[in-house]
Amino acid sequence: MSEEKTETMTGTDDLRAETADAAPELAEHDRVAQLENELAEAKAAAMYAHAEAQNVRRRAEKEAADSRAYAVTGFARDVLSVADNLERGLAAIPEELRGDDRLKGLIVGLEATKRELDSVFQRNGVTRVAAMGLPLDPNQHQAMLELPSDQPPGTIVQEMQAGYMLKDRLLRPALVGVAKKPE
Repeated sequence: MSEEKTETMTGTDDLRAETADAAPELAEHDRVAQLENELAEAKAAAMYAHAEAQNVRRRAEKEAADSRAYAVTGFARDVLSVADNLERGLAAIPEELRGDDRLKGLIVGLEATKRELDSVFQRNGVTRVAAMGLPLDPNQHQAMLELPSDQPPGTIVQEMQAGYMLKDRLLRPALVGVAKKPE
């Protein structure tokens, strides 16, 4: 029996030796798999950080462009009142005075000033809102009153104050009167 016992012990020893040899290979394989997982996670985190940095850069560029494009908004609104007063002043000059040689220089100067102001507005993206004869657009017009008219209801028949846009943004709505059905 001693021979059998020796054989069994030798078989067990062989199994232990194989297991001991395989254990480092399994441990190394598990470590490689763990490192590969960590590498994949690090790559994903780096890609996410890169994408986030690009988004932040794009947002900053857009905000800077908007700031440059619309920086004059407050100033443009203030100058609109000057344009309104100049236009009202020119409209108030009676026709008989326009032919008077003594006032001709003054009138020509005021008209030239108005043209120059319009040119400055145009160069800076300030445009007048179209109103007369158009349907009321609440994004550009503010209805102040309704007037009986033969025009379709909701059509602008009177402009009390011009509206203006700065590029694609409304600076000031046009104050208008709209047609209503005659009674």
